Amino acid sequence: MPDLMIQTAADETRLDAVGPLTRRLLRGDAAGLGAAFGIDLPAGPCRASAGVDDRSALWLGPDEWLLLAPLDTEWPDWDDESGAAVDIGHRQVALLLRGAHVEDVLAIGCPLDLSRRTFPVGSCTRTVFGKAEIVLWRRDEDAFHIEVWRSMSAYVRGLLEISLRDVR
Repeated sequence: MPDLMIQTAADETRLDAVGPLTRRLLRGDAAGLGAAFGIDLPAGPCRASAGVDDRSALWLGPDEWLLLAPLDTEWPDWDDESGAAVDIGHRQVALLLRGAHVEDVLAIGCPLDLSRRTFPVGSCTRTVFGKAEIVLWRRDEDAFHIEVWRSMSAYVRGLLEISLRDVR
């Protein structure tokens, strides 16, 4: 599906598919899991951290993180008393929404206040977009990474495309 963009005087707001990623869902002790996977897991709620080699960790709950990395990243198998890691790379896809109007575009289907004041760069959360559960991560002032289950991706992308056309 081609990318959709709107042109404004200040910039363009666009929606792009993110290339394939390796994804692991981690549950357990942050210190042990962080050491095993070579990344500092965010300790605070609704925060993301970046590590080496484009690896990122998103806080989803008190003992749950989503790891994202390039497709060829090798992760250890992990399942012991300190926690577990599950490969969910097949389950989800990612979209990148960027441009000056990202908050307005997301407002069509997301009930959260996504202003920079309440949802600053580095914030992430599970939420809904329309009727689909997503993970939303503000990567930059004007860029959101959206993780969505593969089965709901066409629905979410369709709503975002409608919103892109409406935000002018």
